[in-house]
Amino acid sequence: MKNNNGLTTQPIPKLIRQLTIPVSVGFFFNTMYNVVDTYFGGLISTQVLAAMSLSLPVFFVIISMGSGISTGVTALIATALGAEDREEARLFAIQGMIFGVFMSFGLTLLGIYISPFLFTILGASDEYLSICLLYMDTLFKGVIFFMLIYMFNSVLQSLGDTKSYRNFLIFGFVLNIILDPWFIYGGLGLPPMGIAGIALATVLTQVTGSICLGTKAYRTGLISCRKLKDIFPRAAAFKEIARQGLPASLNVMTIALGVFVITYFISKFGKEAVAAYGIGMRVEQIVLIPTIGLNVATLTLVAQNHGAKKFDRIFEILNSALKYGGIFMGIGSIGIFILAEQFMTLFTNDANVIRIGVTYLRIDALVLYAYIILFVSVAALQGVKKPMFAVVIGIYRQIVAPIAVFYFLAYVLGFGLTGVWWGIFFVTWSAAVIALIYSRRVLKKIAER
Repeated sequence: MKNNNGLTTQPIPKLIRQLTIPVSVGFFFNTMYNVVDTYFGGLISTQVLAAMSLSLPVFFVIISMGSGISTGVTALIATALGAEDREEARLFAIQGMIFGVFMSFGLTLLGIYISPFLFTILGASDEYLSICLLYMDTLFKGVIFFMLIYMFNSVLQSLGDTKSYRNFLIFGFVLNIILDPWFIYGGLGLPPMGIAGIALATVLTQVTGSICLGTKAYRTGLISCRKLKDIFPRAAAFKEIARQGLPASLNVMTIALGVFVITYFISKFGKEAVAAYGIGMRVEQIVLIPTIGLNVATLTLVAQNHGAKKFDRIFEILNSALKYGGIFMGIGSIGIFILAEQFMTLFTNDANVIRIGVTYLRIDALVLYAYIILFVSVAALQGVKKPMFAVVIGIYRQIVAPIAVFYFLAYVLGFGLTGVWWGIFFVTWSAAVIALIYSRRVLKKIAER
C-alpha cells in the first residue's frame, strides 16, 4: 500500500510546523499537568514537595524506557512507510506493543524492589523516605499504562499524527485538576490520601489515555492482527526493536541518571535546595516544550525521507529545526531570566527556596538553546538508524562530565551550590557542540554513499 502522507514530498518548513505545533501544545499541557502536581504537593508541605522532587530521577526510569522504545519503534515504522512497505510497518507496530507490555512488567517489579535503596542514597530516611516510597510505589503499579500510551503513540507519530496525543494530554491536564484535590483531601466517599492521591490521579489518567490512543492506533490498521500468530513474539522483530529502541532508552535513562547525579550533589545543601531545583525543572520544562515538538518532527521526517532515500531533504530538516528552535529558545531565555522570581513564587513562599531557585533559573536561561542543538542532532541520527551516539553523548553529559565538573566547581574551587548550576551550563554546551559536529559528519557520509 502506497504511503501518501506527504512527509517525503511536502515543503520541509510546512511539515516541521505541522508536526511540531501539536506536539508542543500537547506537551505544554503535559508540563502543566506536572505543575499542578507540584502546586498541590507544595500545599501539603515542603517535605512532600521535596519528596516529589527526589522521586524525579526514579520516576524517569519509567519515562526513559517507554520513550526510548517508542522512539525506536517510530523510526522503524516510519522508515518502512517511507519505503512503501506497509506490511513491515504493521509487523513492527504489533511487535512493539508486545515488547512494551513485557518491559512494563519487568519495570514494575524492579522499581518497587530498588526504589528504597535509591531514595536512601539520595538522603531520604524515616518519614521522608516513607513519603517518597508511598508516592513511587503507587506510580510503579501503573507502569503498563504508561508503556501502552508510548507504544500507541509511536504508531500514530510514524504516520505524522501528532494531534491525537496532543488531545489526550489536554484532556489529562483537565482531568488532573479535578482528581488531584479530590484524592488528596478526600470527599464523595473517598478518604484523604495525601501524596498517594497525586500518584493515583496520574495512574488513572494513563488508563484513560491507553483507551483513547489505543482506539486511534487500531483504526490506522497497523496494529490489526490478521492471524493469531501475529501476537506471538518474534525474535527477529524483537531484536531490531531492541537494537533501535534500547539505545534510545539508555539515552533517556542517562537523563534520569543525570537528574540523580545532580540531585545527589544538590541534596548536600539541604531540602530547600532540592525543592528549589524541583520547581526550577518544572519551569524549564515549560520553556523547553518546543524542543520536544522539534525532536518528534525531526525523528519522523528524517526516518521517512531516509526510507525514501531523499537525503537532501534530511539536511534541510536539520537546519530548519535548528532555526525554529533558536527563535523559540531566544524568547524563552529572556522570559526566564527576567521573570525567575515570579516563577518561583508561584509554587512556594519559602524565601530560601525562592532565592536558590532564582539563581538556578537565571543560569539555566543561558543553557536552553544548547538543548535544541543536542536533541535535534540526536533525533536526526536516530531517524537514520544510528542510535548508539545518543548513549555515548548521554553518558558524557549526564554522568561522567557532571561528576567531575560539579565536584571541581562546588568543592575544589569552593563555589558551592552555584558551582553545580554553572556545571550544568558548561557540560550541556560542550555536549551540544559535539553532537552537532558528529551528526553532520555522519549524515554527510550516508548521503555520499
